[in-house]
Amino acid sequence: MLDIALLVRVHVDALIVAQNDRGVCDAIRRNSPVGKPEAMSARHLPKVAGINPTVPVSTHTPEPLTSVPPAPGAFLQDRLAGWVSDLTTLHELTERLAATHTLDGALPEMLSAGAALVGARRGLLVLEPADGRGPRTTIGLGLGHADLGTLETVPRGATPQGRILDGPPATAAPVSSPDLFAEADLDPRHREVAGRLGYAASYALPFAARSGALLGAAVWFYDEPAEPLERQRHLAGLYGRYAAEHVARLLELERARSDLAAVAEELLPSRLPRVPGVRLAARHHPAPDGGGDWYDALPLPDGALGLSVGSADGSGPGAMATMGRLRSGLRAYAVMEGEDPVAVLSDLELLLRLTEPARTATALFAYCEPALRRIVLAGAGHAPPLVVGDRRTEFVETTVSAPLGMLACWEAPSVEFTPESGETVLLYTDGLLRRTGDSTDRAFSRLHAAAAGVPRTARRDPEAVADHVLRTLLPGNGNIPADRTDDVVLLAVRFD
Repeated sequence: MLDIALLVRVHVDALIVAQNDRGVCDAIRRNSPVGKPEAMSARHLPKVAGINPTVPVSTHTPEPLTSVPPAPGAFLQDRLAGWVSDLTTLHELTERLAATHTLDGALPEMLSAGAALVGARRGLLVLEPADGRGPRTTIGLGLGHADLGTLETVPRGATPQGRILDGPPATAAPVSSPDLFAEADLDPRHREVAGRLGYAASYALPFAARSGALLGAAVWFYDEPAEPLERQRHLAGLYGRYAAEHVARLLELERARSDLAAVAEELLPSRLPRVPGVRLAARHHPAPDGGGDWYDALPLPDGALGLSVGSADGSGPGAMATMGRLRSGLRAYAVMEGEDPVAVLSDLELLLRLTEPARTATALFAYCEPALRRIVLAGAGHAPPLVVGDRRTEFVETTVSAPLGMLACWEAPSVEFTPESGETVLLYTDGLLRRTGDSTDRAFSRLHAAAAGVPRTARRDPEAVADHVLRTLLPGNGNIPADRTDDVVLLAVRFD
């Protein structure tokens, strides 16, 4: 016999749950009958023993109710929880990408984040701006250099990245290959490479700037036939749009830095002169935003050599322009009165006060006679040279003087010294000391220790001496991080 009370109680409990989820008014509106119930207007059914005829009898036998039906809002709650999880994942990945400040850091981060979103473990990213200005590069995830070289043997038009990059930017769209070996028109070389590298499916995504300019494409590989779900494709697309804007900004910054570096190199000597009796080596690592440090070596009459290093304060194009004017002026003054370094720097100080009254600069000029191994130098607020030899490593005693532009009339006595045969004199700018991150005294001590530690076999070559000092003193062989504004200049002069 059917338990009517149990059925009524089950439906009442379900109604209460629905009311709690949607609200009482909404539940009543959805569950209240519209119009007069048919049971009230229908003819009285004959009474059957044990059954109330006012309760409609089902025409089929329902399955027994073993649990309370889920609340109508449970599905929405699951969807909301999924959306919150996706947003959290996107937030974490975009925060990690935003923390990168160079293309070398952003591109690998972008590739690995995309792999996590589409569920792949290998991939490659091709940076190839459509404007043709570069830079152009290809990086891999889970792929070695040999693997990338093997992939490059596939005809470009047969690869997903090639289809994206070679087509019109306006029509660039994701390219999905859920089962490569099932494709009848798959390029034979592509089939061979896929079998060799062990991937059976791929998913490619273009990334373009907001302006529509195509920047490149990323491809992720699956070991088995597969393709990302619709939700994964949606998340990867959202991340790709943000990543493309970030890469576009870094790309413009990289190009600006490259242009500044090119200008800085043009302002400095393209090559060092060949002068009997000495060998020269120079190292210049410009700051990312451009700096005002310079070095120079100028042949003078009677076999003499003029050597100079200096630094205009500040950074950026303004400092670079000041550096160019000072170096050009110093070369002219060296030709006219190079035998008197004090007069050369006095003229340079006057030039700075007249042309750049708001700037200051440090400078050192040395008049060198290689045949006599005689050096006469004067410095304006500049660090002293360092002599490196088999029997000594010591700083040259120089007078203390103010930088150029800080006094109404600059003048300081010159210093004369004679290096021994086989010794190397190091001239450098203050950026070399500041890049150590230590105090001035500590930086000088570290520079002295780095020079003293040059192997004896390397001391015969000024190139090797300069490289050893930079490699020992600074991380990354003197390369400047993006957040620093210090140039590094080192000029090594070895006397035979």
